[in-house]
This record gives sequence, structure tokens and C-alpha cells, in this order.
Amino acid sequence: MTSRKLAAGSVFPAISLPVLGGGRRDISRPRDGFDWMLVTVYRGKHCPLCTTYLRELNAALADLNALGVDVIAVSADSKARAAAQMEEVSPRFDVAYGLTVPQMQELGLYVSGPRNGMDVEAPFAEPGLFVIDEAGALQITDISNVPFSRPGLEWIAKGIGFRRGPMKNAPINGTFA
Repeated sequence: MTSRKLAAGSVFPAISLPVLGGGRRDISRPRDGFDWMLVTVYRGKHCPLCTTYLRELNAALADLNALGVDVIAVSADSKARAAAQMEEVSPRFDVAYGLTVPQMQELGLYVSGPRNGMDVEAPFAEPGLFVIDEAGALQITDISNVPFSRPGLEWIAKGIGFRRGPMKNAPINGTFA
């Protein structure tokens, strides 16, 4: 199965998901006090590399927030599975759960079935990272089909600082053709 990839500069889809701690979030919109949004899609509780990456996200959070970037992590896991994994992460960012296969496809993510992981109950999204600007446009996108190919979050923070600073008036990369 294939899905279309979101184009750099396109409007990021409005997807509302439940979050741990209660309520729902539109993952394309930052909370008050922030004007950019970083959405990281992780595979779920079955993935120890995801747990490590989410801990790294905690470490990068202060730098991202200082740049005006809100952060949310998203998976297809159930509330119970997401909560169990977050006991190991202690996130200081919102965690959304219940991403559906049609939503995964809308985001252009790779989707794997239960036999692609241990302790997996349903199809799940492979990793994706999206940075959305104040206009809702996709500034940065990284999509992988494996858990061990993800951008370093320190570099993402530096890159956002560069895009918001010296390159703020430049066109979004990857939009020429």
C-alpha cells in the first residue's frame, strides 16, 4: 500500500486526537504562547527506540520551546498502551494516541502491520516528524519506514532557529518543483 506524501509548504492537515491527561488536541495547532508546532509520530509501546527518542525529545524541549515551538508526540496506541510507555519517558510535552490508518495515510506515513513488531495489536505508523509554522505550512518534514532512521532533535532545534532567524524570508526548502 502506498500513500501520498505531504508537500513541503502545504497546509498541514487538521487532525484532532485524544491526549493523555484528558481532552483532545488538533495536532496542527500550537498551544497558546507558541506559534510553531513540532509533531513527532512514534511507533508505539512496542518500540524501545521510540522510548529513547521520546526521552531525547524531553531533553530538546527547552530549546524548542524557547524558539516558540510547541511539541506533541502521536501514536496509534490505545490510551492504556500510550500511558504505560510514558511511565518510562515522563514526557513534558503532550502525548496523543489513537491515530487511525486513514489519518496515517493522510500524513503520508509508512504503515506497518502487527507482524512488523513484537507486542503489537494493530497496524501502526512508522516514524514521522513535522514542523509547522505560524501559517499552518509544513516547514520541515521527515518520514521513515524504520525506527532507527530519525533526525537528531538537537539539529532540528538548530534548523528551526536558522529558519526563524537568518532564513526567515527564504522560501520553504523543497518547494521549487
